[in-house]
Amino acid sequence: MTDPTSLPNFPPPSSEHPLRGRVLDALIDEGFEPNIDPDGDVAFTVQDQQMFVRCMEGDFTIMRIFGQWQVGEDVPQDALSQFQACNELTLRLNVVKAGIANGTLVVTGEHVVAPETDVKGLLVVTTQLVLSAVHLWHETIMGRTMDEDAGTEQS
Repeated sequence: MTDPTSLPNFPPPSSEHPLRGRVLDALIDEGFEPNIDPDGDVAFTVQDQQMFVRCMEGDFTIMRIFGQWQVGEDVPQDALSQFQACNELTLRLNVVKAGIANGTLVVTGEHVVAPETDVKGLLVVTTQLVLSAVHLWHETIMGRTMDEDAGTEQS
């Protein structure tokens, strides 16, 4: 007999959270192994990066795809430079927003989702946008630092 505590934690029926059910199905179809974390977000790993999908259902159904990355020591620790890189990224890109919270870079892509929305397509595209935005943020802040260093040397 199997120990009941070793059974997997099955998500609630999709009728309780229709969008989350669609997200889980889409991720499984794409070959991911999603889980529901303690916050109720769908967690999955892509390109060795932990990603999340938050499904907010109400008058408008919103799907937020996001990741969180600890800002490394190799990145300038100046908060203003970090915020400026976030602002530049958010203004430059569509769909994606970036912010800093307690030394963590948070990058999100959000969509209003209707019953006929291609959830799988949005998940695939937005996940790649979020991951690309993280790289752009890093390039932006490191480029700004290099530009500032070059300006100091020329003075």
